[in-house]
Amino acid sequence: MLDESTNVWLRGLLERHAAVAGTVHAVREDLLHLTAAHNIPPEVRKITALIPLGKGMAGLAWERNRPVQTCNLKQDDSGAVKPGARAVAGKAAIALPVHAADGTVRAVVGLAWPDERELTDQQLTAIAADVASLPSDAAPARA
Repeated sequence: MLDESTNVWLRGLLERHAAVAGTVHAVREDLLHLTAAHNIPPEVRKITALIPLGKGMAGLAWERNRPVQTCNLKQDDSGAVKPGARAVAGKAAIALPVHAADGTVRAVVGLAWPDERELTDQQLTAIAADVASLPSDAAPARA
């Protein structure tokens, strides 16, 4: 079930960084649980409702404890887009971990843009600082 206050926070984040779609996944019971989504199709919400460690961009950001980004559609040798390569109609996406006070990942925030881009270190730092403002009640740290 999606949380409306987290959705409001997510929409503000998307506006500030000119992103077209986004998600918030909270770490609970060793899985990422979808808690907010904006401009994400229902079928994608369904398949990304629970993400294990290491699976997809969000799971990799959680596992590696650092941002993971892609700046184009993933294609095979024939040029065909690989199944599941894109969750949204964007061409650039990033998944950023949100840390608890003890340094563990308490959530992962995903953002997508319609144009192909590779984020500069300065842009990444600004987005990561903004993502860190995720309210603690949206994804409380694990006990």
